[in-house]
Amino acid sequence: MNKSFYRRNPQGGTGRLAHWSMDSEYAELKEVLIGPMDHYSWKSGNAMSRRSMRLGRQFDKSVAQQQYQEMLDVYQHCGVKTHILEADEHLPYQIYARDSSVLTPWGPVITQMYSPWRRGEWVSVANFYQQQDIPLYDVITAGAFEGGDFMVLEPGVVLCGYTGERTSEAGLNQMKSWVEKEGWEFKAYQFDPYFLHLDVKFAMLSEKLAAVCTQAVEDELLDWLKARQIEIIDISYRSVLELGVNVVALGKDRVLIPKASEELVGKAKAHGLEVFAPDMSMFTSGGGGVHCMCQPLSRADA
Repeated sequence: MNKSFYRRNPQGGTGRLAHWSMDSEYAELKEVLIGPMDHYSWKSGNAMSRRSMRLGRQFDKSVAQQQYQEMLDVYQHCGVKTHILEADEHLPYQIYARDSSVLTPWGPVITQMYSPWRRGEWVSVANFYQQQDIPLYDVITAGAFEGGDFMVLEPGVVLCGYTGERTSEAGLNQMKSWVEKEGWEFKAYQFDPYFLHLDVKFAMLSEKLAAVCTQAVEDELLDWLKARQIEIIDISYRSVLELGVNVVALGKDRVLIPKASEELVGKAKAHGLEVFAPDMSMFTSGGGGVHCMCQPLSRADA
């Protein structure tokens, strides 16, 4: 890729992009990039898909296609413009568009996938950004870094998880150095590789409101969130096993939550949020939810 396509200023002070930008996880979602499901099927590449297979669940592609369309219909109903990555027959987990790039306030970053069968995903996502004339902030080169661990939490703050696998310490430190040079706080949080990504057990729902499985995170993170005056909706460990915290804040107090996550659906409504809850069981059983399947391309400022 042409280096001139990168826009990060090595000394910091990189300007915000007018449209292809976000400064929070919860402001109004304008445009989103969705992974294709053309070649998707369950693989034994993570603990959650292996659990589904052990419990005797079976993948049904026709049901998955219906559920995928229902998710797209929610985005359309909410006025979110959707883009779908070009499918590659060799990349069955390309559907999880959250991981192959992340959106920062200064533009997108191409990431570095951990699993060998996912490493080719950078090609289609890099092609997408070039075809749409969206300049990259930069590309992670120091080590593994996946988007499910990266959150532009709120204006001025990035939260990033790492296990040493899906996101390595080297990859995390490269991103950390960039963000801190831009004058933003970068909170790194280490956790056990069993949980794959941070977005399995943590999600921002709206301003100063987060869903967290407190049984699955350390007090360090809870104390940090409370110090930032972020209210926590506690979600059970069992819900995490079904990817019940893997949700998408749509902005304007609206949130996309899988139908099976009855616990969070009920608690979100009790907090006054408007909930859209399509059945996503063919995807959550395979190890990824609605948050995994999307990468924000544009959000309004918080």
